[in-house]
Amino acid sequence: MMKPARFPAILSAAALASLVAVAPLAAQMRAGLTPVGAEKAANADGTIPAWDGGITRAPAGYTPGRHYVDPFASDKPLFTITQQNAAQYAAKLSDGHQALLKAYPGFKMNVYPTRRSASLPQRIYDAIGKNVGRARLVNDGNGVEGAIGGPAFPMPTSGVEVIWNHLLRFRGEAVRRWVTQATPTRGGQFTPVQFDEETYLLFSLPNMTPAALSNRIAYFKQTVTAPARLAGGILLVHETMDQVKKPRDAWLYNPGQRRVRRAPQVAYDNPGTAADNMRTSDQLDMFNGAPDRYEWKLVGKREIYVPYNSYKLQDPAVKYKDIVTPLHLNPERLRYELHRVWVVDATLRPGQRHIYKRRVFYVDEDSWQILVVDQYDNRDQLWRVSEGHPINFYNVPTTWTAAEAHIDLQAGRYVVMGLFSESRAHDFTVKMSEAQFTPDALRQEGVR
Repeated sequence: MMKPARFPAILSAAALASLVAVAPLAAQMRAGLTPVGAEKAANADGTIPAWDGGITRAPAGYTPGRHYVDPFASDKPLFTITQQNAAQYAAKLSDGHQALLKAYPGFKMNVYPTRRSASLPQRIYDAIGKNVGRARLVNDGNGVEGAIGGPAFPMPTSGVEVIWNHLLRFRGEAVRRWVTQATPTRGGQFTPVQFDEETYLLFSLPNMTPAALSNRIAYFKQTVTAPARLAGGILLVHETMDQVKKPRDAWLYNPGQRRVRRAPQVAYDNPGTAADNMRTSDQLDMFNGAPDRYEWKLVGKREIYVPYNSYKLQDPAVKYKDIVTPLHLNPERLRYELHRVWVVDATLRPGQRHIYKRRVFYVDEDSWQILVVDQYDNRDQLWRVSEGHPINFYNVPTTWTAAEAHIDLQAGRYVVMGLFSESRAHDFTVKMSEAQFTPDALRQEGVR
């Protein structure tokens, strides 16, 4: 089931030192890897093609500022995995997907041709090359020094390095999103929760240096705009790199009290905003925050069917009711492809607390986006399965989710986040400053 990487998945410290001595690591990457550290070559049978640069220009018909034209709209499914034939494909399925197929007769996976669409700006490729050999883990893996712009460890040697690549991947410099979250009942009824989100990604700003970051990597502000009973609430977060050394700062604006107060810990397994206890705080963006509560084992690489090129989820012709169906997302709106992923097995450290005793992450080699997570409870039972459904936001370009779903097998419910087919497309051209993300600015915004 495990596919060996063409470049060693795991290098000893001695081997890594030897590489540094023989030649620059960036040159070693160019020999057989893409600028982000993925294997350039196709797999043995050609079912995963070689990477040719990904999407380098917008497809015909795309209008800047509007929703994204599907570059692969003419693709047809190669086959469909169902409850009846799941055993035939088990070697290329995560445990979570096998469980979903077993539990839900209506769940299926339409598998399309593999399109290695991921791409980034050249300046980010250049930054990643500079990170090689310069970036290093600090504080027992809870922080990173010497990195800037994008993934710090394009040739990871440990599980926590893979997770840091996800945390530090490029998602633009500043972005404003108008997105919707839904937590349907078992029967499929839901009330949309709408958010206006602003994210200022200091780590990826042009001309930023590791020294100038001073342990800060991003600012985040989330305003609830609907339903009326929740509207006006605002969450402000100052995201730090090493959150063990300095936990993230967070504030809440309560419209009823018309005041700003420090938020309780917005981290780890505290409940996510308005998610009806269907996800934890650290499941936003598939995983976020400090890695200190887990031991991170790098299992290696594997070829599996994962969500990819999910442009149907943001098609403005598609309504949320066509996506949000009972028990799981509508399979006809989803797209799965065969991709190589890094597998990281995270187990709770002795003496640490979290509702998930074990989490298995499947991380895209081309973008470092987490695509699938299997989460286990304290009885070692598979509990929740998470899917990140990505697209290439080719006007940036960056690969990020058009929606993410966290499916609770025990409750028969799920939460889906980040939907925007019925709202505006993300704005990656917005100008931001640190002054917008202070508690004083939050007070002024809440009073208006």
